[in-house]
Amino acid sequence: MSIAALRDNKTAEARALHHTDIDLDPKTTGIIFLVILVGLFIAFYSFVSGFNLPLSITLTYVFTGILVALLMGFFVAAACGYMAGLIGTSASPISGIGILGIIVSSLVVLGLSKTFEVFDMPGGAMFSTAFAIFITSVIVSIAAISNDNLQDLKTGQLVGATPWKQQVALIIGSVVGAFAIAPVLNLLYQAYGFTGALPRPGMDPTQALGAPQATLMTTIAEGIFSSTLDWNYIIFGIFVGIAAIITDRLLKHFSHGKLALPPLAIGMGIYLPPTLELPLVIGSVMGYIIHKKLAARAAVRSPGHEQEDIDECNHHGVLFASGLIVGESLMGVLIAMLIVLSVTSGGSENPLALVGPDFQPVADWIGALCFIGTIIYFIHHIFKTPFTPEDNDK
Repeated sequence: MSIAALRDNKTAEARALHHTDIDLDPKTTGIIFLVILVGLFIAFYSFVSGFNLPLSITLTYVFTGILVALLMGFFVAAACGYMAGLIGTSASPISGIGILGIIVSSLVVLGLSKTFEVFDMPGGAMFSTAFAIFITSVIVSIAAISNDNLQDLKTGQLVGATPWKQQVALIIGSVVGAFAIAPVLNLLYQAYGFTGALPRPGMDPTQALGAPQATLMTTIAEGIFSSTLDWNYIIFGIFVGIAAIITDRLLKHFSHGKLALPPLAIGMGIYLPPTLELPLVIGSVMGYIIHKKLAARAAVRSPGHEQEDIDECNHHGVLFASGLIVGESLMGVLIAMLIVLSVTSGGSENPLALVGPDFQPVADWIGALCFIGTIIYFIHHIFKTPFTPEDNDK
C-alpha cells in the first residue's frame, strides 16, 4: 500500500479523499527520507572515521551499515508498528528485534572486518563490536519510533484526526526527542553509571542502572567476534519460543481462552533480573483480582452496563498507574541532576543522604511499607470510581 501510494502522483484533492485519509505528499515523504539518509551518513561517518581506516574502507563500512539498518528497519517498522497499532506498544517485539538486529549486524560486520583484516589492527575487535551495536541502535530506534507513531496514528484515527498533520507533529517530536534523549541518558550515566560502565573510579557498582537488554546485545556481539558464542543456546531458544507459542495456542484453544502461556512473558522471565520481574508478577495478580471484583460489583450496581462500568474503573486505574510511571521517571532525572551538580562542584555523590549506610535495613522496611500503602491507595482509587448508567447513555 505504501509503495502504491508513492507511485500515485495525484493530489489528495483530485482523489477527493476524506481528511482522515490524507497522508503526507509522497514527494514530501521522499525529501524527508533523503534528509534522514544524509543524517545517517553523517552519523555513521563520524563514528567510523574515529578508527582512522583508509577512506575507501571507511566508506564501505558506512554504506554497509546504512544499508543493513535501512533494510532491517523497513521490515522492523512494519512488524513493530503493526503490533503497536493493533494491540499496543506493550505487545511490540522490540526486545526480540534488538537481539535479531545485533546478530545480523554482527555477522555483517564480522565479514567486513575479516575481509579488510581489521581484527589484526589494535582495537579492531572493540571497533567491530561497537560498530555492530551502533547499527543495532539505529534499527532499535526505527522500531521504537514506529511503535510511537502507529500508536499515535491509531489514536488519531479513532478521534477523526488528519494523518498528515499528525505526521508533521511526529516528525517534530522525533527531532526534539533526538536532542533531548541523549543529554538525559548522559546525565543518568554521569550520576549512576550503567552496569559494567561506571564514569568515575570508586563508584558503588551496586547503584549502577541495570541495562539487561544492552548487556545481552553486547554479550552476543562480543561472542560472535571472539568466536565464543555458543549457537546451541540460540537454537535452543528458538525451539523454546516455538514450543511456547504452540503451548499458548493449545491452552487457549482447549480452555476457551481461560488459560494462556504468553511467549513474551517467558522471554522476559529468562533475561530480566528478579528485581524487575517481581513488580510485574504483583501487578498481574492485582489486575486479575481487581478485575474479578469489579465484574462482580458491576453486575450489582450497573446491570446491563457491566462492561462500561469496568472500563471506566480501569481507565482511572490506568491513568493513576501512568502518573506513577511518569512521576518516577521525572524524579529520577531530577535526582540525577542534583548528583551531577554536586559531583562537578566537588561535593558528595549522595547530596540528599540524611543517614548512613547502616540505615539500609530500616530503609528497606520503610520502602516496603510505602509500596504496600501505594497499592492499597491504588486499589481504593479504582473502586471509588463513580458510574451512573444514565450519564453513560447521555
